[in-house]
Amino acid sequence: MAAAARRLLSLLLLPLAWTRPAGCTDPPGGGWLAGTVPEEERCTVERADASLTYSLFLQRFAFSRPVILRGVTDNSAFRALCTREKLLAAFGARPVRLSTANTYSYRKVDVPFQEYVEQLLKPQDPARLGSDTLYFFGDNNFTEWGPLFQQYVPPAFGIPGTSPAYSFGIAGSGSGVPFHWHGPGYSEVIFGRKRWFLYPPDKTPHFHPNETTLAWLHRTYPALPLAERPLECTLRPGEVLYFPDRWWHATLNLDTSVFISTFLG
Repeated sequence: MAAAARRLLSLLLLPLAWTRPAGCTDPPGGGWLAGTVPEEERCTVERADASLTYSLFLQRFAFSRPVILRGVTDNSAFRALCTREKLLAAFGARPVRLSTANTYSYRKVDVPFQEYVEQLLKPQDPARLGSDTLYFFGDNNFTEWGPLFQQYVPPAFGIPGTSPAYSFGIAGSGSGVPFHWHGPGYSEVIFGRKRWFLYPPDKTPHFHPNETTLAWLHRTYPALPLAERPLECTLRPGEVLYFPDRWWHATLNLDTSVFISTFLG
């Protein structure tokens, strides 16, 4: 098992050692498809940079409200391994477990990673229910994907009494997960853009658990009074969102997005 992991790690890291011809670069966006889903008019989630101290994080955000962090980690090496070309080369034949893109994600389907990327990773059909939409997030095989996850640098700020667990995903433009809640954690975008909608624990959003976030954005969001709208913002590569315990949140991938969450359980 250890030998297999070393072989996979060498396959992932070998492209980084190549000397590229002059003018040759990785494709824009890592080779993942750009989308046309719009961003919000104004980001309403507070932002912080690398000057944020751990004590201030605990005091202002850890137990009370979300924050977007920028410049707190450097995952450029991990990002270089997550291009479409490199992930297909390393994991194309390996199975991945897909979940339905609804609140409870009851149904699971196993397919080869290459089949998911080449046949199923498409922009969201606005007429399709979340319960009929398959989505790759979580349910990662940490033995097979471990060499990749070892290259990820998580945010340094932990929550006392918790331990981190990773959830890696890739999803098409317009896809996402409708409102749900769980424990605290972080989410970082590696490629693409991901729009977030968040409500505090005492403010249950209006949504149907089988409706996609895209459908909710088109049907429900425009009619919400300003006072009832969620906190919202779009994450770009290199940005990390922290969400506190039990905060409601829904996600919407504006492009084909590669992302990783760190759950603090």
